[in-house]
Amino acid sequence: MALLDAEMAGFWAKLPLIRKLLLSHPEVEFLWWMDSDAMFTDMAFEVPWERYKDSNFVMHGWNEMVYDEKNWIGLNTGSFLLRNCQWSLDILDEWAPMGPKGKVRDEAGKVLTRELKNRPVFEADDQSAMVYLLATGREKWGDKVYLENAYYLHGYWGILVDRYEEMIENYHPGLGDHRWPLVTHFVGCKPCGKFGDYPVERCLKQMDRAYNFGDNQILQMYGFTHKSLASRRVKRVRNDSSNPIEVKDELGLLHPAFKAIKLPSS
Repeated sequence: MALLDAEMAGFWAKLPLIRKLLLSHPEVEFLWWMDSDAMFTDMAFEVPWERYKDSNFVMHGWNEMVYDEKNWIGLNTGSFLLRNCQWSLDILDEWAPMGPKGKVRDEAGKVLTRELKNRPVFEADDQSAMVYLLATGREKWGDKVYLENAYYLHGYWGILVDRYEEMIENYHPGLGDHRWPLVTHFVGCKPCGKFGDYPVERCLKQMDRAYNFGDNQILQMYGFTHKSLASRRVKRVRNDSSNPIEVKDELGLLHPAFKAIKLPSS
């Protein structure tokens, strides 16, 4: 795959980059990939790391949709956890061959549309290729893949952003699921491109709301919040004191229970 860097554009640009990051940082146990159109919106959620002690690849998805139905949206590759090990390098190499731009990607797209449920006709994309790889190679890869749906490792923005005010009213950070999503992912929004599935203005407006929704969790530690989710302006929500930058860290964001540790050098 190292030879394909220049041809892995668009959907596929992440693969050679991830490969380089894994090889360049052997001290890192897990790499968390996030697409540029995804953002964290629950600052207090703790990933259940112990759940993945026997897994190398964690994606948002459903086993039945991938392995039984071969549905092209049975998982999402916009936000995932990948263990830094040889298994991961191997699956990246297996994933990559459909990616080179041009005839290879176009022909692979035809295969994916034919083989996967409900997939529209378009060039091969990394998500469809992963569904196909797992559905046709479950014995080889399935044991080390965890498809997570107990929380939103990927949360589709279209069903979340209009409910932020309801979430603030009824729930609290730390849940990570539909009540307060860990990640809000703007799938189909391409404000810098020509072929987005949604109007650019709607996408940009809702991206601002998502950012402010997450940002409020940080600002509130210092006694501020956005005037509304649509506004970049902030207001004070705690009375002035003799220490105006006093931190009130009710969510434990500054001192989380889980902390990375530096391993001793050999």
